[in-house]
Amino acid sequence: MSRPGPRNLITDVSGILVGNAEDRDVLTGTTVIVADEPATAACAVAGGGPGTRETDLLRADTMVEQVDAIVLSGGSAYGLAAADGVTTRLGAEGRGYGLKDLPGVPKTPIVPAAILYDLANGGDKDWGEMPPYRQLGEEACENRAESFPLGNVGCGLGANAGAHAGGLGSASFQTNDGFTIGAVAGVNCFGSVFMPGTTCFWAWPYELNGEYGGHRPSAEYECDPEEWGDAKMNPQPGQNTTIGCIATDLILTPAQAQRVAQMALAGFARAIRPVFAPFDGDALFILSTGKVPLEEPTPIQLARVGELAASTLARAIARGVYEADQKVAA
Repeated sequence: MSRPGPRNLITDVSGILVGNAEDRDVLTGTTVIVADEPATAACAVAGGGPGTRETDLLRADTMVEQVDAIVLSGGSAYGLAAADGVTTRLGAEGRGYGLKDLPGVPKTPIVPAAILYDLANGGDKDWGEMPPYRQLGEEACENRAESFPLGNVGCGLGANAGAHAGGLGSASFQTNDGFTIGAVAGVNCFGSVFMPGTTCFWAWPYELNGEYGGHRPSAEYECDPEEWGDAKMNPQPGQNTTIGCIATDLILTPAQAQRVAQMALAGFARAIRPVFAPFDGDALFILSTGKVPLEEPTPIQLARVGELAASTLARAIARGVYEADQKVAA
């Protein structure tokens, strides 16, 4: 029977670990997704104000087809330095890409990254020439594990989802024919994750086992297309973003991974309204650990994978806000 994985986290995908690190004085943090072996990767960017690193390398026609880790960080452009810390840590572990093994020549860990904007959230950003992100990247990499908390942690610590607290969310799905899909997201969107005037998530149709409260709209519920709900009313360019990563144990080629990433963008739209706005930096990575073959490597099967990735991402987004709200209320 198809169901969430045992942890209902992206780490239900075998070979994937996640680490978080935070600076609670600054109100910011970093999340790193590490594959135990290099993983095929792709990226899809849909927001109008993205901040990313190494995404050009993920095109299907480039030389390096696999990555060692993905970084999701707060801090706007400063946060891209978190990938430096992850690169340093993984390089010290002997991870990385090299055309040849040459004495005295270090390998290069491949660590794409995306950032969200949390600079105006009230934390102490008076860091001078020493932003905390490289250190946060190293700490998050050291903290990687199969289990991790959700809500106000990692890259979701200083996030805001519309008028609500944002956060780090994750979800997973195991199919009855033996493969797993997981998602993790840092939710800092301009749009609302709730249906106007309700406590129901836009993503409620995809909820499994009451994972984000089990709220449902009434049969009489109607929504004006112009009514967004609890969005940020006065967005500023670059201050809103949802960033995420999909992982699967399926064997995917770079081109197949790219198609799944494109399809999985629908998960943003199922969970947030409006989305992909000019001032959102929405970006999504995918990792294929290559442990389970597609039973039938056909376009129909690939479409199925993309659809499951989208619904799993929508669940992860809702869980991030739900867990953050629960902790704020407590």
